[in-house]
Amino acid sequence: MIDKDFISLLKQKKLLVSDGATGTNLIQQGLPSGKTADEWVLENPEKILQLHLDFINAGSDIILTSTFGGSKIRLEQSGLADRFFEINSGAVKIAKEAVNNTSTLIAGSMGPLGHMLKPMGLLDEKDAEKYYQEQAKVLSDSGVDLLLIETQFDLTEASIGVNAALSISNLPVICSLSFDRGTKTMMGVSPAKFAQTIGKSGVAALGINCGKSLEGNLNSLKELADATDLPIWFKPNAGLPKLTNSGLSVYDVTPEIMASNVESWIASGAKIIGGCCGTSPAHLHAIADAVHNFAW
Repeated sequence: MIDKDFISLLKQKKLLVSDGATGTNLIQQGLPSGKTADEWVLENPEKILQLHLDFINAGSDIILTSTFGGSKIRLEQSGLADRFFEINSGAVKIAKEAVNNTSTLIAGSMGPLGHMLKPMGLLDEKDAEKYYQEQAKVLSDSGVDLLLIETQFDLTEASIGVNAALSISNLPVICSLSFDRGTKTMMGVSPAKFAQTIGKSGVAALGINCGKSLEGNLNSLKELADATDLPIWFKPNAGLPKLTNSGLSVYDVTPEIMASNVESWIASGAKIIGGCCGTSPAHLHAIADAVHNFAW
């Protein structure tokens, strides 16, 4: 029996490699404008399966389910709320097929709900909790190894997501924020405040993903590492997107540049390393090689 415990695997390896981007890679493979990766769980599962396999072959210890926008309230926007269970359970099934009998872990991805909480918006906190709980339950029951509340920017929503996941599952929970305003989220949350608040909730790790420049994400990583003893999940974007003549977004950081930064990420406290938007399997392969070659 392969040990599929996140904490045990991290203790054993000291450093883990996560995967790369889901959305931007599927767009490169033909995901139409206006469609989400979650929709392709139903319409084009073989593309998602192949992306998982590409990341595993590139060196990923952890892959994320294609469920970033899989909460019922997000699926309402594309008219798929009635297929909520099918999408979330189906995404886990695809990931399990990719992982097969390897030690690669599956993280159940849960992104923001897409609505502001009261009083700034119309979403009630109790309703937000319900949306996170029901998605976390389907992902857990379907067989993920850990739960990831990711790309958050509002500390209250992040806390709701974490507490909801912890309330219905015994799986490890990771929470990751996007610091896209220097070392602040768009709602003004700093890495230190993130650590002080979410770090005490019972999460297995704190994270940084998406954001903007590699330099900005590194600064956020350093501040977060100074404020917590928890393992840090780190998935920066491959730079910033630039539009081509064909209308596709191309990210300006090469696999070689990403790999050249890995040593500084580890030295600054990152324990689980991958990439977010723009991070292709080629980027991930370079990152994984740099992680595996790191000399303590």
